[in-house]
Amino acid sequence: MTEFTVSLRPVLFGELLLDHFPDGSVVLGGAPLNVACHLRGLGIQPLLISRIGEDEGGTMVREAFRDWDLDDRGVQIDPERKTGAVQVRIEHGEPVFCIEPERAYDFIEAHDVPPFPIGGAILYHGSLAVRNAVSRQALDYLVKRHRPPIFLDVNLRSPWWNAEDLRPLLERANWIKLNAGELDAVTEIYRLPGKTPEERAEGLRALCGAEYVVVTLGAAGAFAVCADGNTSRVRPDTSISVVDTVGAGDAFSATLLVGLIWRWPLQDTLERAQELAGFICSVRGAVSRDLAFYRKLRESWKI
Repeated sequence: MTEFTVSLRPVLFGELLLDHFPDGSVVLGGAPLNVACHLRGLGIQPLLISRIGEDEGGTMVREAFRDWDLDDRGVQIDPERKTGAVQVRIEHGEPVFCIEPERAYDFIEAHDVPPFPIGGAILYHGSLAVRNAVSRQALDYLVKRHRPPIFLDVNLRSPWWNAEDLRPLLERANWIKLNAGELDAVTEIYRLPGKTPEERAEGLRALCGAEYVVVTLGAAGAFAVCADGNTSRVRPDTSISVVDTVGAGDAFSATLLVGLIWRWPLQDTLERAQELAGFICSVRGAVSRDLAFYRKLRESWKI
């Protein structure tokens, strides 16, 4: 098992973008930013590495960083390309994403990244961040140079992933989080054995040598399979009135990171992750500016 102290700081690598909703609203998004905002609300200052354009979207990103008091030293400015953008539509209650190609975050430059935190870091990223060779090479460079433990939030977004690029991400990750559909996709890639999702998740965990694999199941909750042979489960609060599920997975991931930093028991971490994800499902969008809610969580979680 990897040893941790609370001095560890999350380093988030990946996309910064604008979500365009059917009602005409535009909301800042991208899993790394959503995770960063939750971490900041919970009292942790991450280092977010990405790239934005010199456009209105980039201005919105910079304003959000100021509003949330986020460290912006890892955000590069691209003079040629636009800030990331996504067209979001809701089908059967679930978000469907149409992600614009060739955006600034596809061209993150490794040599423009500030130094990693002194005292250690956990590197968080997903698969969308490596759809372009430039950002993929930047991520590889950072992994080879700093050798941090890695939290992989799989986040498959068609058509922006392929098995060839996904395999090395999975196989170097210390912790893996994915949803049921993504587990099905990974099962096909590796031909994982097992009749149940738990058996297939354990097959993935063993194959990659990860400490745990967490699978989120939407309204059915989530489970985790661990290197010690245990399986942990959690179910959502059925009293929550769901507004939309956009960003619920990012809230879950943020809490998993907090659990690693504070070395919580995994069952406690899952329950707290479900609590934050449930709250995000009860509001519009992927994050909330209700800082009182985060204060209550910090008091309840003793952080």
